[in-house]
Amino acid sequence: MLIRTPARLAALRYPLVLGLALLASACGKGEQAAPAAATPATPAATDTAAATPAVTPATPAPAETRTPGPIVPPQGPPPVLGTDYEEIAGGTPWQATPGKIEVVEVFGYVCPACARFAPTVEPWKNKLPADVVFRYVPAPFGPEWDPYAKAFYVADQLGLVDRSHMALIDAIHVKDSMPGEGDTPDEQKIANFYAQYGANPKQFLDMMHSFAVSTKVAQGKQFMQKTGVTGTPTIVVDGKYRVTGGKTYDDVLRITDHLIARERAAMAGGAAPAPAGG
Repeated sequence: MLIRTPARLAALRYPLVLGLALLASACGKGEQAAPAAATPATPAATDTAAATPAVTPATPAPAETRTPGPIVPPQGPPPVLGTDYEEIAGGTPWQATPGKIEVVEVFGYVCPACARFAPTVEPWKNKLPADVVFRYVPAPFGPEWDPYAKAFYVADQLGLVDRSHMALIDAIHVKDSMPGEGDTPDEQKIANFYAQYGANPKQFLDMMHSFAVSTKVAQGKQFMQKTGVTGTPTIVVDGKYRVTGGKTYDDVLRITDHLIARERAAMAGGAAPAPAGG
């Protein structure tokens, strides 16, 4: 059962202090997730739905600043095929961009492991070189996950993700002010949350139920199936590599850096580094 205790909330605020213990509980529906094997999320007792309170619009948070960093050689030992990553046969990017290397994080807003990963991956992605594009794909793993997956695509269409992403994770996992794992889904409350960033709640809800958003959710499922993603958080590089290893979240990103470098060399027509043996 997922119990929101003060200690659990503190753990979410200070993910790196917990080290390996935090990596043992990735979220998902199968056996594969980064950085550790996924275990099915265990729901808590379902809360009784309460009346949705009025939302007082807050001052919109500034968007995360994307400051591309220089291209530098990846650090640490090269990743090992079969241990640190898997090759995806016939894999293609989620949204191919000419001349760009795509990095996807498959995640879920209600996933505790994703919440722990976020403070590490966010500053990393904001400093990726200009030839790398980072994208999220929300996993629709069930009733508690699906409304947030739909809301993500609406927020993305409205240009609200950069300002709201970390705030929503904080609201679910730290402030406990939004429905999380084991809670009764509340689409109206989700729409009201995005009103803080300028969305019209009614229009937001309508968009969540639109054909376009349903199509995006279905496409996200297809991408996950094609790339073999069964748990969250999982990193996929250019649709070709799925990160499966890493002893820490920083180590997951070390592996990712090596795979990005491999794709960069391949795109330039050079010889990509040979995979390390298993």
